[in-house]
Amino acid sequence: MTALTLSTSSAASLRADAVVVGVAKGPKGPVVAPGAEAVDKAFGGKLATVLETLGATGAEGEVTKLPAASGLKAPVVLAVGLGEAPAKGDGFDAEALRRAAGAAARALAGSKKGAFALPVEDAADAAAVAEGALLGAYAYAYDKGNSNGAKNGKDGKDAKGDKDKKNNGPLAEVALLGAKPRDKAYKAAAERATALVAEVNRARDLINTPSNVLDPASFAAAAVTAAKEHGLKTEVLDEKALTKGGYGGILGVGQGSDAPPRLVRIAYTHPKAEKTLALVGKGITYDSGGISLKPAGHNETMKCDMSGAAAVFATVVAAAKLGLRVNVTGWLALAENMPSGSATRPGDVLSMYSGKTVEVLNTDAEGRLVLADALTRACEEKPDAIVDVATLTGAMVLALGNRTFGIMSNDDAFRTALHEIADEVGEASWPMPLPADLRKSIESPVADLANMGERMGGGLVAGIFLKEFVEDGIAWGHLDIAGPAFNESGPFGYTPKGGTGSAVRTLVRLAERTADGDLG
Repeated sequence: MTALTLSTSSAASLRADAVVVGVAKGPKGPVVAPGAEAVDKAFGGKLATVLETLGATGAEGEVTKLPAASGLKAPVVLAVGLGEAPAKGDGFDAEALRRAAGAAARALAGSKKGAFALPVEDAADAAAVAEGALLGAYAYAYDKGNSNGAKNGKDGKDAKGDKDKKNNGPLAEVALLGAKPRDKAYKAAAERATALVAEVNRARDLINTPSNVLDPASFAAAAVTAAKEHGLKTEVLDEKALTKGGYGGILGVGQGSDAPPRLVRIAYTHPKAEKTLALVGKGITYDSGGISLKPAGHNETMKCDMSGAAAVFATVVAAAKLGLRVNVTGWLALAENMPSGSATRPGDVLSMYSGKTVEVLNTDAEGRLVLADALTRACEEKPDAIVDVATLTGAMVLALGNRTFGIMSNDDAFRTALHEIADEVGEASWPMPLPADLRKSIESPVADLANMGERMGGGLVAGIFLKEFVEDGIAWGHLDIAGPAFNESGPFGYTPKGGTGSAVRTLVRLAERTADGDLG
């Protein structure tokens, strides 16, 4: 993973491949942002004019490269847009700093060192720039010689900087200027950013790994390996244990595949914790739709259907790395949804772990089935709150687009808190309702429930189905990340093409706030 250093050096004196400065949209043209004073001085105070001549406007994500002026140690100046300049006396928004730093890091792919002279007024700004730069400096490279298909191995630490045939690898080092290396707040911000981004990248790597490499068993093995390294407890239920335990939802989804399903419990505990947070992740390592086969054009990216489980896995490890004073238990519901002679058929009835029966009207509505079993099991441990994360419905993508996830809950205050937390960390989300009138649509004449209901509001219907498996009195949230989990278009800001690690930052911040007692 890209290295992060804090530096008190001047932007003019630090040796690097490029020095990164910010430029904002002012009322009369581009404005050089704070942090770039030494660079502007090297240009005789005319850096904004030079940038405008080159077509720069300061628009968010805009990147302009130019040769450095005499007096700068770095040979290149990279100006990155921050968007609208803030009002006098105000600083730049944290997300604007994250995105600008991410865009700059992507533009410097293949470089050894970038000196980031973006606006840093305090440790919070330093955290935003560090996080954005490290997130932007990500590249996945499939390694056919590695059993998990990722060059950086089991912990996202060591080989992402290696060169490959398709590119020169990501930026190797981010030097954050304007920071205070000896200040406790700045050091803590840098350490948190490094730990957090390593886990976001863990999730990204898992999501990007091909399904012929990452199946339920190998996913479970990766969790066990990480648990040993970070002092976590794990329990893996294989197909025999799932059968004995009556996990009809997970078994029903996975029975059509030669790669049998798994349910993984991975837990971090703190000796002084007063709260327990349970996280449940949908882990469909490949989703063909089963007998209700997906149409052509909808199968190619279905290796990403385990993004929820990847986010949960990464969050538990992040909680351990950060030493949070909260217990965090992750449940990874892992299966491969394939059509075969043994696959569940539309019209079949499954007996769930909860004891309820479910008529399967559509085998492509499989995520809610594996989640239902895992939610029931998680409730048995009486956590203070449960959040499930899933690439669950195309309906949510239709409703909110490709960059925003939906939030549903059985508790209005908890739903609001999740939305506020997502906004705080820069993950776009929107609170969604669970209309009581839609409950009737999942009634079945032959079972307690059907796994499909009304087509209109399908994302909400899925949430209503899941709510049936959450114990009364436990605050529950449902994050449908079907839109932002996998970016099929070009990269932007700090978001790469492919797996994004959506929801990891939200879940980690939720764990932090729970540890601090901010959620009641």
